[in-house]
Amino acid sequence: MYKFRTMVQGAEKLKKRYVHLNEADGPVFKIWEDPRYTRIGRILAHTGLDELPQLINILKGEMVFVGPRPLPVPEAKDIPKKYEVRFSVYPGITSLWIVKGAHDLSFRQWMELDLEYIKNRSLYLDLKVALLTIKLILTAVKEQFLKVNV
Repeated sequence: MYKFRTMVQGAEKLKKRYVHLNEADGPVFKIWEDPRYTRIGRILAHTGLDELPQLINILKGEMVFVGPRPLPVPEAKDIPKKYEVRFSVYPGITSLWIVKGAHDLSFRQWMELDLEYIKNRSLYLDLKVALLTIKLILTAVKEQFLKVNV
């Protein structure tokens, strides 16, 4: 998956140093204010703009715009069997998880939203998620812009 680099060189090796800060449950690792972000990387990640290069993955037929968010391979290997159905569809740049609160949701809620999306996917649902995502991005960009200019 293409992405802008948002973290310092060697961030994966530094991960062990910050495991105690993990804000996610389940087999995933997430820190909202991750100390491994570069200054511009934090802005890109907090606005979702770091995902823009994944449009190349869509053009190559490797991803879709709306679908379950891909997980890093080590984390994907550890998800419970009942959620493995999420691997039967193309991963997406955005998802129900993103528009329903992402960082405020548990791992189980995230996976259940992926299953809900797979069960109910439709053009209508994709358009709804896409529009909500655009709204989230614009709001986040505005917030980041205000932080930088205050």
